[in-house]
Amino acid sequence: MSKISRRKFLQGTALIGTSSLLLGNQSYSKIFFNDNFDLLIINGTIIDGLGNPSFKADIGIKNDRIVDIGNLAAATAKKVINADGLIVSPGFIDIHTHTDLGILTNPLGESKIRQGVTLELSGNCGSSFAPISFNNWEESANHFNDKYGLVLKGNSMNDFLTMLESHSFSVNQATLLGLGTIRSLFVGLDDRKATVDELLKMKNAVEASIKDGAVGAASGLEYTPGSFADTDELIELCKAIPKEVGLYATHMRNEDDYGEEAVDEAIKIAKDSGARLQMSHLKASGKSNWHKAESLLAKMDKAIAEGLEVHSDRYPYVAYHTGLANLFPLWSRDGGDNAFIQRLNSEKDIKKIKEYTEKKVNNLDGNWNGVVISGIGKAELNDYKGMSIQKVSEELNLEPFETATYLIKESGNSVSMVGFGMSEKSTEKILSHPRVMIASDAGAHAPYPPMNNKIAHPRAYGTFPRAIAKYVKERKICSLEEMIKKMTSLPADKILIKDRGRIEKNKIADITILDFNKIKDEATFIDSHNYPTGIPYVIVNGTVVIDNGEHTGNKPGKILRSFTS
Repeated sequence: MSKISRRKFLQGTALIGTSSLLLGNQSYSKIFFNDNFDLLIINGTIIDGLGNPSFKADIGIKNDRIVDIGNLAAATAKKVINADGLIVSPGFIDIHTHTDLGILTNPLGESKIRQGVTLELSGNCGSSFAPISFNNWEESANHFNDKYGLVLKGNSMNDFLTMLESHSFSVNQATLLGLGTIRSLFVGLDDRKATVDELLKMKNAVEASIKDGAVGAASGLEYTPGSFADTDELIELCKAIPKEVGLYATHMRNEDDYGEEAVDEAIKIAKDSGARLQMSHLKASGKSNWHKAESLLAKMDKAIAEGLEVHSDRYPYVAYHTGLANLFPLWSRDGGDNAFIQRLNSEKDIKKIKEYTEKKVNNLDGNWNGVVISGIGKAELNDYKGMSIQKVSEELNLEPFETATYLIKESGNSVSMVGFGMSEKSTEKILSHPRVMIASDAGAHAPYPPMNNKIAHPRAYGTFPRAIAKYVKERKICSLEEMIKKMTSLPADKILIKDRGRIEKNKIADITILDFNKIKDEATFIDSHNYPTGIPYVIVNGTVVIDNGEHTGNKPGKILRSFTS
Protein backbone atom coordinates (compact mmCIF):
# COMPACT_ATOMS: atom_id res chain seq x y z
CA MET A 1 0.00 0.00 0.00
CA SER A 2 1.40 3.44 -0.87
CA LYS A 3 2.30 5.92 1.84
CA ILE A 4 -0.12 8.73 2.71
CA SER A 5 1.47 12.03 3.72
CA ARG A 6 0.53 13.15 7.24
CA ARG A 7 0.59 16.83 6.36
CA LYS A 8 2.11 18.77 3.50
CA PHE A 9 5.79 18.85 4.30
CA LEU A 10 6.93 22.25 5.48
CA GLN A 11 8.70 23.89 2.56
CA GLY A 12 12.29 24.84 3.17
CA THR A 13 12.50 23.19 6.59
CA ALA A 14 13.72 19.89 7.91
CA LEU A 15 13.03 18.45 11.30
CA ILE A 16 16.44 17.42 12.54
CA GLY A 17 16.83 16.22 16.12
CA THR A 18 13.98 16.35 18.58
CA SER A 19 12.37 18.95 20.73
CA SER A 20 9.74 18.48 23.35
CA LEU A 21 6.96 20.52 24.79
CA LEU A 22 5.16 19.40 27.93
CA LEU A 23 1.41 19.24 27.38
CA GLY A 24 -0.62 17.87 30.29
CA ASN A 25 1.23 14.79 31.52
CA GLN A 26 2.67 13.84 28.11
CA SER A 27 5.88 14.68 26.30
CA TYR A 28 4.75 16.31 23.07
CA SER A 29 7.65 15.50 20.74
CA LYS A 30 8.57 16.29 17.14
CA ILE A 31 9.99 13.47 15.06
CA PHE A 32 12.24 12.93 12.06
CA PHE A 33 10.48 13.56 8.75
CA ASN A 34 11.17 10.02 7.49
CA ASP A 35 9.36 8.24 10.32
CA ASN A 36 6.78 5.84 8.95
CA PHE A 37 3.89 4.19 10.80
CA ASP A 38 1.39 1.52 9.93
CA LEU A 39 -1.36 3.66 11.43
CA LEU A 40 -1.41 7.30 12.42
CA ILE A 41 -4.14 8.96 14.49
CA ILE A 42 -3.96 12.74 14.18
CA ASN A 43 -5.57 15.78 15.83
CA GLY A 44 -7.35 13.78 18.53
CA THR A 45 -7.98 14.63 22.17
CA ILE A 46 -6.37 11.80 24.11
CA ILE A 47 -7.73 10.40 27.36
CA ASP A 48 -5.01 8.03 28.56
CA GLY A 49 -7.21 5.75 30.69
CA LEU A 50 -5.37 6.54 33.92
CA GLY A 51 -7.64 9.37 35.01
CA ASN A 52 -5.26 12.12 33.91
CA PRO A 53 -6.55 15.27 32.18
CA SER A 54 -7.08 14.97 28.43
CA PHE A 55 -4.54 16.43 26.02
CA LYS A 56 -4.14 17.02 22.27
CA ALA A 57 -1.63 14.82 20.48
CA ASP A 58 -1.09 12.39 17.62
CA ILE A 59 -0.47 8.65 17.99
CA GLY A 60 1.85 6.56 15.82
CA ILE A 61 1.32 2.79 15.67
CA LYS A 62 3.58 0.09 14.24
CA ASN A 63 2.39 -3.51 14.15
CA ASP A 64 0.34 -3.89 17.34
CA ARG A 65 2.09 -1.25 19.48
CA ILE A 66 1.82 2.45 20.20
CA VAL A 67 5.33 3.63 19.35
CA ASP A 68 4.99 7.40 19.58
CA ILE A 69 2.68 10.02 21.04
CA GLY A 70 3.13 13.71 20.30
CA ASN A 71 3.40 16.15 17.43
CA LEU A 72 3.81 13.78 14.50
CA ALA A 73 3.33 16.50 11.88
CA ALA A 74 5.90 15.19 9.42
CA ALA A 75 5.13 11.50 9.72
CA THR A 76 3.72 9.24 7.04
CA ALA A 77 1.64 6.12 7.48
CA LYS A 78 -0.11 3.38 5.55
CA LYS A 79 -3.38 4.64 7.02
CA VAL A 80 -4.27 7.93 8.69
CA ILE A 81 -7.29 8.57 10.91
CA ASN A 82 -8.15 12.22 11.42
CA ALA A 83 -9.59 12.37 14.95
CA ASP A 84 -10.19 16.11 14.93
CA GLY A 85 -13.02 16.82 17.37
CA LEU A 86 -12.96 13.25 18.66
CA ILE A 87 -11.85 11.55 21.89
CA VAL A 88 -9.10 8.95 21.56
CA SER A 89 -9.37 6.44 24.40
CA PRO A 90 -7.90 3.05 25.24
CA GLY A 91 -10.16 0.26 24.02
CA PHE A 92 -12.84 -0.60 26.54
CA ILE A 93 -12.38 -3.75 28.61
CA ASP A 94 -15.57 -5.61 29.48
CA ILE A 95 -14.58 -7.40 32.69
CA HIS A 96 -17.87 -9.24 33.17
CA THR A 97 -19.32 -10.93 30.09
CA HIS A 98 -21.06 -14.13 29.06
CA THR A 99 -19.85 -14.42 25.49
CA ASP A 100 -17.82 -17.58 26.23
CA LEU A 101 -18.01 -19.94 23.22
CA GLY A 102 -20.43 -17.53 21.55
CA ILE A 103 -17.35 -16.05 19.88
CA LEU A 104 -17.39 -19.10 17.61
CA THR A 105 -20.84 -18.32 16.22
CA ASN A 106 -20.25 -14.55 16.33
CA PRO A 107 -16.51 -14.07 15.68
CA LEU A 108 -17.07 -10.47 14.56
CA GLY A 109 -18.33 -9.66 18.08
CA GLU A 110 -20.68 -7.08 16.60
CA SER A 111 -22.52 -5.79 19.67
CA LYS A 112 -19.28 -5.49 21.64
CA ILE A 113 -16.81 -4.08 19.13
CA ARG A 114 -19.31 -1.46 17.95
CA GLN A 115 -19.58 -0.07 21.48
CA GLY A 116 -15.81 0.19 21.74
CA VAL A 117 -14.99 -3.07 23.54
CA THR A 118 -11.61 -4.52 22.57
CA LEU A 119 -11.31 -7.19 25.30
CA GLU A 120 -13.94 -9.42 26.89
CA LEU A 121 -13.58 -11.51 30.05
CA SER A 122 -15.87 -14.56 30.07
CA GLY A 123 -16.28 -17.45 32.52
CA ASN A 124 -18.25 -15.33 34.97
CA CYS A 125 -20.96 -16.27 37.48
CA GLY A 126 -19.37 -19.64 38.16
CA SER A 127 -19.71 -21.04 34.64
CA SER A 128 -16.86 -21.58 32.18
CA PHE A 129 -16.54 -23.70 29.04
CA ALA A 130 -13.76 -25.83 30.57
CA PRO A 131 -12.78 -28.17 32.04
CA ILE A 132 -15.37 -30.81 31.16
CA SER A 133 -15.90 -34.28 32.55
CA PHE A 134 -14.40 -37.31 30.85
CA ASN A 135 -17.54 -39.14 32.04
CA ASN A 136 -19.50 -37.05 29.52
CA TRP A 137 -16.69 -36.93 26.99
CA GLU A 138 -18.46 -38.44 23.98
CA GLU A 139 -21.62 -36.39 24.56
CA SER A 140 -19.63 -33.18 25.05
CA ALA A 141 -17.39 -33.82 22.05
CA ASN A 142 -20.41 -34.45 19.80
CA HIS A 143 -22.14 -31.32 21.12
CA PHE A 144 -19.19 -29.04 20.43
CA ASN A 145 -18.65 -30.60 17.02
CA ASP A 146 -22.31 -30.25 16.01
CA LYS A 147 -22.79 -26.71 17.34
CA TYR A 148 -19.39 -25.13 16.70
CA GLY A 149 -17.58 -27.49 14.34
CA LEU A 150 -14.95 -28.08 17.02
CA VAL A 151 -12.84 -31.17 17.36
CA LEU A 152 -11.95 -31.57 21.03
CA LYS A 153 -8.63 -33.22 21.79
CA GLY A 154 -8.83 -32.95 25.56
CA ASN A 155 -10.95 -31.68 28.42
CA SER A 156 -8.65 -29.18 30.14
CA MET A 157 -8.64 -25.39 30.10
CA ASN A 158 -5.46 -25.53 28.03
CA ASP A 159 -7.12 -27.82 25.47
CA PHE A 160 -9.99 -25.37 25.02
CA LEU A 161 -7.82 -22.25 24.88
CA THR A 162 -5.48 -23.92 22.38
CA MET A 163 -8.47 -24.82 20.23
CA LEU A 164 -9.79 -21.24 20.40
CA GLU A 165 -6.37 -19.92 19.40
CA SER A 166 -6.82 -21.68 16.05
CA HIS A 167 -9.84 -19.44 15.31
CA SER A 168 -10.03 -15.72 14.51
CA PHE A 169 -12.03 -13.05 16.35
CA SER A 170 -12.50 -9.31 16.17
CA VAL A 171 -12.34 -8.80 19.95
CA ASN A 172 -9.65 -10.05 22.33
CA GLN A 173 -10.87 -12.77 24.69
CA ALA A 174 -9.88 -14.02 28.14
CA THR A 175 -11.66 -16.31 30.57
CA LEU A 176 -12.09 -17.04 34.23
CA LEU A 177 -12.49 -20.54 35.62
CA GLY A 178 -16.05 -21.23 36.76
CA LEU A 179 -16.17 -22.67 40.28
CA GLY A 180 -19.70 -23.90 39.56
CA THR A 181 -18.27 -25.79 36.58
CA ILE A 182 -15.64 -27.35 38.85
CA ARG A 183 -18.25 -28.31 41.46
CA SER A 184 -20.51 -29.97 38.90
CA LEU A 185 -17.48 -31.88 37.63
CA PHE A 186 -16.39 -33.34 40.97
CA VAL A 187 -19.42 -33.07 43.29
CA GLY A 188 -22.41 -33.06 40.96
CA LEU A 189 -25.65 -31.07 40.99
CA ASP A 190 -26.84 -32.00 44.48
CA ASP A 191 -27.04 -29.76 47.54
CA ARG A 192 -24.42 -31.34 49.77
CA LYS A 193 -21.02 -30.66 51.27
CA ALA A 194 -18.00 -31.72 49.24
CA THR A 195 -16.00 -34.61 50.66
CA VAL A 196 -12.33 -34.16 51.55
CA ASP A 197 -11.34 -36.01 48.38
CA GLU A 198 -13.70 -33.95 46.21
CA LEU A 199 -12.41 -30.70 47.68
CA LEU A 200 -8.82 -31.75 46.95
CA LYS A 201 -9.74 -32.56 43.35
CA MET A 202 -11.46 -29.20 42.96
CA LYS A 203 -8.45 -27.34 44.36
CA ASN A 204 -6.11 -29.16 41.99
CA ALA A 205 -8.40 -28.30 39.08
CA VAL A 206 -8.45 -24.62 40.09
CA GLU A 207 -4.67 -24.41 40.18
CA ALA A 208 -4.22 -26.35 36.94
CA SER A 209 -6.84 -24.38 35.01
CA ILE A 210 -5.37 -21.02 35.97
CA LYS A 211 -1.86 -22.19 35.13
CA ASP A 212 -3.34 -23.27 31.79
CA GLY A 213 -4.41 -19.69 31.14
CA ALA A 214 -7.59 -18.73 33.02
CA VAL A 215 -6.99 -15.28 34.52
CA GLY A 216 -8.82 -16.05 37.78
CA ALA A 217 -11.77 -17.93 39.24
CA ALA A 218 -15.44 -16.97 39.47
CA SER A 219 -18.37 -18.14 41.57
CA GLY A 220 -22.09 -17.88 40.90
CA LEU A 221 -23.72 -18.27 44.30
CA GLU A 222 -27.31 -17.66 43.17
CA TYR A 223 -27.07 -20.45 40.59
CA THR A 224 -26.93 -24.19 41.08
CA PRO A 225 -24.66 -26.02 41.70
CA GLY A 226 -22.34 -23.19 42.76
CA SER A 227 -24.93 -22.06 45.30
CA PHE A 228 -24.39 -25.31 47.22
CA ALA A 229 -20.78 -24.39 48.07
CA ASP A 230 -20.46 -23.02 51.60
CA THR A 231 -18.11 -20.25 52.68
CA ASP A 232 -15.38 -22.62 53.87
CA GLU A 233 -15.34 -24.44 50.54
CA LEU A 234 -14.99 -21.17 48.65
CA ILE A 235 -12.14 -20.05 50.90
CA GLU A 236 -10.28 -23.29 50.21
CA LEU A 237 -10.84 -23.02 46.46
CA CYS A 238 -9.62 -19.42 46.47
CA LYS A 239 -6.48 -20.48 48.33
CA ALA A 240 -5.74 -22.68 45.30
CA ILE A 241 -5.71 -19.69 42.93
CA PRO A 242 -2.01 -19.11 42.16
CA LYS A 243 -0.83 -16.02 44.02
CA GLU A 244 0.60 -14.55 40.81
CA VAL A 245 -3.02 -14.20 39.66
CA GLY A 246 -5.17 -14.17 42.78
CA LEU A 247 -8.38 -12.93 41.12
CA TYR A 248 -11.70 -14.09 42.57
CA ALA A 249 -14.85 -12.69 40.92
CA THR A 250 -18.19 -13.47 42.51
CA HIS A 251 -21.84 -13.25 41.67
CA MET A 252 -22.66 -13.07 45.35
CA ARG A 253 -25.08 -15.26 47.25
CA ASN A 254 -27.77 -12.60 47.33
CA GLU A 255 -28.39 -9.24 45.66
CA ASP A 256 -31.60 -8.14 47.35
CA ASP A 257 -32.83 -8.77 50.92
CA TYR A 258 -29.55 -10.30 52.12
CA GLY A 259 -27.16 -8.30 49.97
CA GLU A 260 -25.26 -6.91 52.95
CA GLU A 261 -24.63 -10.39 54.31
CA ALA A 262 -23.51 -11.49 50.84
CA VAL A 263 -20.94 -8.68 50.69
CA ASP A 264 -19.70 -9.69 54.14
CA GLU A 265 -19.22 -13.26 52.92
CA ALA A 266 -17.36 -12.16 49.78
CA ILE A 267 -15.00 -10.01 51.85
CA LYS A 268 -14.42 -12.83 54.34
CA ILE A 269 -13.50 -15.19 51.49
CA ALA A 270 -10.99 -12.66 50.17
CA LYS A 271 -9.55 -11.94 53.60
CA ASP A 272 -9.15 -15.57 54.64
CA SER A 273 -7.81 -16.78 51.28
CA GLY A 274 -5.71 -13.81 50.20
CA ALA A 275 -7.69 -13.47 46.96
CA ARG A 276 -8.09 -10.23 45.03
CA LEU A 277 -11.85 -9.66 45.13
CA GLN A 278 -14.13 -8.53 42.29
CA MET A 279 -17.80 -8.26 43.33
CA SER A 280 -19.79 -8.74 40.15
CA HIS A 281 -22.66 -6.43 39.09
CA LEU A 282 -23.03 -4.88 42.55
CA LYS A 283 -26.63 -3.90 43.21
CA ALA A 284 -29.32 -3.34 45.83
CA SER A 285 -32.24 -5.03 44.12
CA GLY A 286 -35.84 -4.76 45.27
CA LYS A 287 -37.72 -1.66 46.37
CA SER A 288 -37.21 -2.41 50.07
CA ASN A 289 -33.43 -2.59 49.52
CA TRP A 290 -32.73 0.45 47.37
CA HIS A 291 -31.47 2.40 50.39
CA LYS A 292 -28.79 -0.25 51.06
CA ALA A 293 -26.46 0.84 48.25
CA GLU A 294 -24.57 3.13 50.62
CA SER A 295 -24.12 0.29 53.11
CA LEU A 296 -22.74 -2.05 50.44
CA LEU A 297 -20.22 0.57 49.33
CA ALA A 298 -19.28 1.35 52.94
CA LYS A 299 -18.46 -2.31 53.51
CA MET A 300 -16.24 -2.27 50.44
CA ASP A 301 -14.49 0.91 51.63
CA LYS A 302 -13.87 -0.63 55.06
CA ALA A 303 -12.28 -3.71 53.52
CA ILE A 304 -10.07 -1.54 51.32
CA ALA A 305 -9.00 0.52 54.35
CA GLU A 306 -8.02 -2.74 56.04
CA GLY A 307 -5.66 -3.55 53.17
CA LEU A 308 -7.75 -5.85 50.98
CA GLU A 309 -7.85 -5.40 47.22
CA VAL A 310 -11.56 -5.06 46.51
CA HIS A 311 -13.31 -3.84 43.37
CA SER A 312 -16.72 -4.21 41.82
CA ASP A 313 -18.45 -3.75 38.50
CA ARG A 314 -21.90 -2.73 37.35
CA TYR A 315 -23.89 -2.18 34.17
CA PRO A 316 -25.62 1.24 33.76
CA TYR A 317 -29.21 -0.04 33.78
CA VAL A 318 -31.89 -0.53 36.44
CA ALA A 319 -32.98 -3.94 35.16
CA TYR A 320 -31.09 -7.21 35.33
CA HIS A 321 -31.11 -10.26 33.03
CA THR A 322 -31.22 -13.85 34.27
CA GLY A 323 -33.13 -17.11 34.05
CA LEU A 324 -36.78 -17.07 35.09
CA ALA A 325 -35.92 -19.90 37.48
CA ASN A 326 -33.83 -17.46 39.50
CA LEU A 327 -37.10 -16.12 40.97
CA PHE A 328 -37.64 -19.50 42.60
CA PRO A 329 -35.97 -20.77 45.81
CA LEU A 330 -32.59 -22.49 45.57
CA TRP A 331 -33.79 -25.65 47.28
CA SER A 332 -36.43 -26.11 44.59
CA ARG A 333 -33.68 -26.18 41.93
CA ASP A 334 -31.54 -28.75 43.74
CA GLY A 335 -30.63 -31.65 41.44
CA GLY A 336 -31.02 -29.92 38.08
CA ASP A 337 -33.85 -29.09 35.69
CA ASN A 338 -35.78 -32.36 35.90
CA ALA A 339 -35.84 -32.31 39.70
CA PHE A 340 -36.90 -28.65 39.63
CA ILE A 341 -39.82 -29.35 37.30
CA GLN A 342 -40.89 -32.31 39.42
CA ARG A 343 -41.13 -30.00 42.44
CA LEU A 344 -43.22 -27.54 40.42
CA ASN A 345 -45.64 -30.41 39.83
CA SER A 346 -45.62 -31.46 43.48
CA GLU A 347 -48.60 -30.44 45.61
CA LYS A 348 -46.34 -30.83 48.62
CA ASP A 349 -43.77 -28.28 47.40
CA ILE A 350 -45.65 -25.81 45.24
CA LYS A 351 -47.26 -23.79 48.05
CA LYS A 352 -43.90 -23.10 49.69
CA ILE A 353 -42.32 -22.30 46.32
CA LYS A 354 -45.11 -19.86 45.45
CA GLU A 355 -44.81 -18.05 48.78
CA TYR A 356 -41.08 -17.42 48.21
CA THR A 357 -41.49 -16.41 44.56
CA GLU A 358 -44.42 -14.06 45.11
CA LYS A 359 -42.50 -12.27 47.86
CA LYS A 360 -39.46 -11.84 45.62
CA VAL A 361 -41.52 -10.59 42.67
CA ASN A 362 -43.56 -8.18 44.79
CA ASN A 363 -40.31 -6.41 45.63
CA LEU A 364 -39.60 -5.68 41.96
CA ASP A 365 -40.59 -2.40 40.37
CA GLY A 366 -43.94 -3.33 38.84
CA ASN A 367 -44.36 -6.77 40.42
CA TRP A 368 -45.12 -9.31 37.63
CA ASN A 369 -45.22 -6.40 35.17
CA GLY A 370 -41.54 -5.98 36.02
CA VAL A 371 -40.69 -9.50 34.80
CA VAL A 372 -40.29 -9.50 31.00
CA ILE A 373 -39.62 -12.65 28.95
CA SER A 374 -36.49 -12.20 26.81
CA GLY A 375 -35.99 -15.71 25.47
CA ILE A 376 -37.66 -19.10 25.54
CA GLY A 377 -36.44 -22.51 24.42
CA LYS A 378 -39.61 -23.65 22.66
CA ALA A 379 -40.59 -22.29 19.26
CA GLU A 380 -44.31 -22.55 19.96
CA LEU A 381 -43.92 -20.07 22.81
CA ASN A 382 -41.86 -17.48 20.95
CA ASP A 383 -44.79 -15.07 20.71
CA TYR A 384 -44.39 -14.39 24.42
CA LYS A 385 -40.89 -12.92 24.01
CA GLY A 386 -40.92 -9.26 24.97
CA MET A 387 -44.08 -9.61 27.05
CA SER A 388 -44.33 -9.32 30.82
CA ILE A 389 -45.48 -12.30 32.85
CA GLN A 390 -48.52 -10.22 33.78
CA LYS A 391 -49.41 -9.74 30.11
CA VAL A 392 -48.82 -13.41 29.26
CA SER A 393 -50.99 -14.47 32.20
CA GLU A 394 -53.86 -12.37 30.86
CA GLU A 395 -53.57 -14.08 27.47
CA LEU A 396 -53.44 -17.54 29.04
CA ASN A 397 -56.12 -16.74 31.60
CA LEU A 398 -53.84 -17.91 34.41
CA GLU A 399 -52.50 -16.34 37.57
CA PRO A 400 -48.99 -14.85 37.03
CA PHE A 401 -47.24 -17.44 39.21
CA GLU A 402 -49.00 -20.25 37.35
CA THR A 403 -47.94 -18.63 34.07
CA ALA A 404 -44.30 -18.59 35.17
CA THR A 405 -44.37 -22.26 36.15
CA TYR A 406 -46.18 -23.16 32.91
CA LEU A 407 -43.47 -21.52 30.79
CA ILE A 408 -40.71 -23.23 32.75
CA LYS A 409 -42.32 -26.66 32.47
CA GLU A 410 -43.20 -26.31 28.79
CA SER A 411 -39.69 -25.14 27.83
CA GLY A 412 -37.72 -27.52 30.04
CA ASN A 413 -36.57 -24.59 32.20
CA SER A 414 -35.28 -22.66 29.21
CA VAL A 415 -36.71 -19.20 29.87
CA SER A 416 -34.72 -15.99 30.28
CA MET A 417 -36.08 -12.78 31.75
CA VAL A 418 -35.40 -9.12 32.40
CA GLY A 419 -36.26 -7.98 35.91
CA PHE A 420 -36.77 -4.33 36.82
CA GLY A 421 -35.34 -4.38 40.32
CA MET A 422 -33.03 -1.38 40.84
CA SER A 423 -33.43 2.37 41.29
CA GLU A 424 -31.68 5.19 39.44
CA LYS A 425 -30.50 6.75 42.70
CA SER A 426 -28.76 3.60 43.95
CA THR A 427 -27.39 2.91 40.47
CA GLU A 428 -25.75 6.34 40.38
CA LYS A 429 -24.23 5.85 43.83
CA ILE A 430 -22.68 2.56 42.79
CA LEU A 431 -21.46 3.70 39.37
CA SER A 432 -19.81 6.81 40.82
CA HIS A 433 -17.65 4.88 43.31
CA PRO A 434 -13.98 5.00 42.20
CA ARG A 435 -13.53 1.22 42.67
CA VAL A 436 -16.53 0.28 40.52
CA MET A 437 -15.86 -0.60 36.88
CA ILE A 438 -18.28 -0.63 33.96
CA ALA A 439 -19.26 -4.08 32.65
CA SER A 440 -22.03 -5.40 30.42
CA ASP A 441 -22.85 -8.75 32.04
CA ALA A 442 -23.81 -9.78 28.49
CA GLY A 443 -22.68 -11.91 25.61
CA ALA A 444 -21.92 -10.69 22.11
CA HIS A 445 -24.95 -10.35 19.82
CA ALA A 446 -25.75 -9.02 16.36
CA PRO A 447 -28.95 -7.78 14.70
CA TYR A 448 -29.05 -10.71 12.27
CA PRO A 449 -29.56 -14.50 12.58
CA PRO A 450 -28.74 -16.50 14.55
CA MET A 451 -27.53 -13.89 17.07
CA ASN A 452 -30.86 -12.05 17.20
CA ASN A 453 -33.04 -15.09 17.93
CA LYS A 454 -34.00 -13.71 21.32
CA ILE A 455 -34.50 -10.30 22.86
CA ALA A 456 -31.21 -9.18 24.34
CA HIS A 457 -30.83 -6.97 27.37
CA PRO A 458 -29.90 -3.59 25.86
CA ARG A 459 -26.64 -3.70 27.83
CA ALA A 460 -25.34 -6.18 25.22
CA TYR A 461 -25.23 -3.28 22.73
CA GLY A 462 -25.19 -0.14 24.83
CA THR A 463 -23.35 -0.50 28.14
CA PHE A 464 -20.29 1.64 27.46
CA PRO A 465 -21.96 4.36 25.34
CA ARG A 466 -24.74 4.64 27.94
CA ALA A 467 -22.26 5.04 30.79
CA ILE A 468 -20.83 8.06 28.98
CA ALA A 469 -24.01 9.52 27.47
CA LYS A 470 -26.29 9.16 30.48
CA TYR A 471 -24.01 9.20 33.50
CA VAL A 472 -21.27 11.60 32.34
CA LYS A 473 -23.03 13.93 29.90
CA GLU A 474 -26.50 13.94 31.44
CA ARG A 475 -26.18 13.01 35.11
CA LYS A 476 -22.56 14.21 35.56
CA ILE A 477 -21.74 11.63 38.24
CA CYS A 478 -18.03 11.84 37.31
CA SER A 479 -15.70 13.29 34.69
CA LEU A 480 -15.18 11.66 31.31
CA GLU A 481 -11.59 10.88 32.31
CA GLU A 482 -12.80 9.08 35.43
CA MET A 483 -15.46 7.13 33.53
CA ILE A 484 -12.99 5.99 30.90
CA LYS A 485 -10.61 4.85 33.64
CA LYS A 486 -13.45 2.59 34.89
CA MET A 487 -13.58 1.06 31.41
CA THR A 488 -9.87 0.72 30.69
CA SER A 489 -6.92 0.75 33.09
CA LEU A 490 -8.97 -0.26 36.13
CA PRO A 491 -10.13 -3.59 34.63
CA ALA A 492 -6.79 -4.11 32.87
CA ASP A 493 -4.96 -3.85 36.18
CA LYS A 494 -7.49 -6.15 37.87
CA ILE A 495 -6.79 -8.96 35.43
CA LEU A 496 -3.07 -8.10 35.44
CA ILE A 497 -2.87 -7.17 31.77
CA LYS A 498 -0.55 -4.20 32.12
CA ASP A 499 0.12 -3.58 28.43
CA ARG A 500 -3.51 -2.73 27.67
CA GLY A 501 -6.08 -0.31 29.05
CA ARG A 502 -3.95 2.82 28.67
CA ILE A 503 -2.55 5.01 25.94
CA GLU A 504 1.19 5.06 26.51
CA LYS A 505 4.24 4.40 24.37
CA ASN A 506 5.04 0.71 23.90
CA LYS A 507 1.58 -0.43 25.01
CA ILE A 508 -0.71 -2.55 22.83
CA ALA A 509 -2.73 -0.45 20.39
CA ASP A 510 -6.25 -1.28 21.53
CA ILE A 511 -7.98 2.06 20.92
CA THR A 512 -11.54 3.38 20.80
CA ILE A 513 -12.26 6.72 19.14
CA LEU A 514 -15.55 8.36 20.09
CA ASP A 515 -17.53 11.50 19.43
CA PHE A 516 -18.49 12.85 22.85
CA ASN A 517 -21.25 14.98 21.32
CA LYS A 518 -22.87 12.08 19.46
CA ILE A 519 -22.23 8.99 21.56
CA LYS A 520 -25.48 7.34 22.58
CA ASP A 521 -26.89 3.89 23.27
CA GLU A 522 -29.73 3.04 20.89
CA ALA A 523 -30.81 -0.37 22.24
CA THR A 524 -33.97 -0.49 24.35
CA PHE A 525 -35.77 -3.19 26.30
CA ILE A 526 -38.39 -3.38 23.54
CA ASP A 527 -36.04 -3.03 20.54
CA SER A 528 -32.70 -4.31 21.77
CA HIS A 529 -30.73 -5.21 18.64
CA ASN A 530 -29.49 -1.72 17.77
CA TYR A 531 -25.90 -0.55 17.55
CA PRO A 532 -24.92 2.63 19.42
CA THR A 533 -23.96 5.84 17.68
CA GLY A 534 -20.89 8.01 18.12
CA ILE A 535 -18.07 5.44 17.94
CA PRO A 536 -16.56 5.79 14.45
CA TYR A 537 -13.29 3.89 14.98
CA VAL A 538 -12.15 0.90 17.02
CA ILE A 539 -8.64 -0.53 16.77
CA VAL A 540 -7.64 -3.96 18.10
CA ASN A 541 -3.97 -4.96 18.32
CA GLY A 542 -3.09 -2.16 15.91
CA THR A 543 -5.65 -3.22 13.29
CA VAL A 544 -8.69 -1.10 12.43
CA VAL A 545 -11.86 -3.15 13.02
CA ILE A 546 -14.48 -0.38 13.01
CA ASP A 547 -13.64 2.14 10.28
CA ASN A 548 -15.87 5.21 9.96
CA GLY A 549 -18.65 3.32 11.72
CA GLU A 550 -18.47 0.16 9.61
CA HIS A 551 -17.08 -3.26 10.52
CA THR A 552 -14.11 -4.05 8.28
CA GLY A 553 -14.42 -7.80 8.80
CA ASN A 554 -10.95 -7.83 10.34
CA LYS A 555 -10.43 -10.34 13.14
CA PRO A 556 -7.15 -9.46 14.88
CA GLY A 557 -8.30 -10.47 18.38
CA LYS A 558 -6.20 -12.78 20.52
CA ILE A 559 -6.83 -15.28 23.30
CA LEU A 560 -5.15 -13.76 26.36
CA ARG A 561 -3.89 -16.11 29.05
CA SER A 562 -2.78 -15.61 32.61
CA PHE A 563 0.89 -14.93 33.21
CA THR A 564 1.51 -18.07 35.27
CA SER A 565 1.61 -20.57 32.38
